[in-house]
Amino acid sequence: MRHLVLALVALAVIAAVPQTVIAQTAKGSAATTAKSKPAARKTTVAAKKTRARAPAARPVRPSEGQLAGLHRTNDPLDLKSSVALVVDQDTNEVLFQKNPDAVLPIASITKLMTALITVEADLDLDEAMEVERADLTIDRIRSRLNPGVKLTRAQALHLALMSSENHAAQMLGRTYPGGIAAAVAAMNAKAQLLGMHDTHFADPTGLSPENRSSPTDLVRLVNAAYQHPLLREYSTSSELEVPIGKRVVRYGSINGLTSSPGWEIGLQKTGYISAAGRCLVMQAVIEGQRVVMVLLDSVGRYSRIGDAQRIRQWLEANKPAPTAPSDLSRANQARDRAGDDATASAPAV
Repeated sequence: MRHLVLALVALAVIAAVPQTVIAQTAKGSAATTAKSKPAARKTTVAAKKTRARAPAARPVRPSEGQLAGLHRTNDPLDLKSSVALVVDQDTNEVLFQKNPDAVLPIASITKLMTALITVEADLDLDEAMEVERADLTIDRIRSRLNPGVKLTRAQALHLALMSSENHAAQMLGRTYPGGIAAAVAAMNAKAQLLGMHDTHFADPTGLSPENRSSPTDLVRLVNAAYQHPLLREYSTSSELEVPIGKRVVRYGSINGLTSSPGWEIGLQKTGYISAAGRCLVMQAVIEGQRVVMVLLDSVGRYSRIGDAQRIRQWLEANKPAPTAPSDLSRANQARDRAGDDATASAPAV
């Protein structure tokens, strides 16, 4: 009997030991898990904070010129613009060209035609106008010309050319006789009249990629706009102060070359949308030669300015050296002077 009792006690002890060990192990695991949970939570919060601080990556949309492979074209000046054309303004001689037959979006160069039809419509430039909600455009640049702001047509024209102000250009189109549709129709009609047969306009601002042209057509546009002193003045000025409400807002030129003492620029216009890349058209005098320069689809914020500088240096380096007058030309000059003197002394009849 005694042996039976001892056997039962031994069995009870053996059965109790694993449960105790398992309970202690479970408690230890629970404690370890409880300690590790705050650390995991802290790690998760830190990761969230890190992700919040990281700037969102903005996909870079390629221009139409890039999609067409125009940037694979090599040129001796290593220009960043995929399209370039430089023409002697007086003789129409082509001095430099790169992909001259390309037809691409031209962005805010469109505003040059908007300005041209405005001045040629003989509208009152002193007329006071008010910015309306219809003048607001959807673009990446914040405008200070909000609804209710008042300015003259001349100020709107000035801002559209110098600062590429989209709301100002839209207002010029809206206040054109017949409104936006009539303004765009007039822009396209003027383009055809100038022989710009590769050109199409879709709006007064250039924000639409449907505003398209070729470098040859843009030379024609620059030459036409150059005939108007007001467009030359407004496009090349470096700043303008405009009263807006109780403040006076100072606007500046997008093209820094207009304030550079080394440049003699008669007319200019810049442009940019993603489909067009960086664009620039310009009339300038380089080493006494009047040239029209067209640069389209340039890559990089300041690349079109750098391309203009490279073209200028190239023109200066390749300017024909003046030749000494021959004996025959000296004799002809002396004869011409004698003829002029005789003509000057003859009585007027």
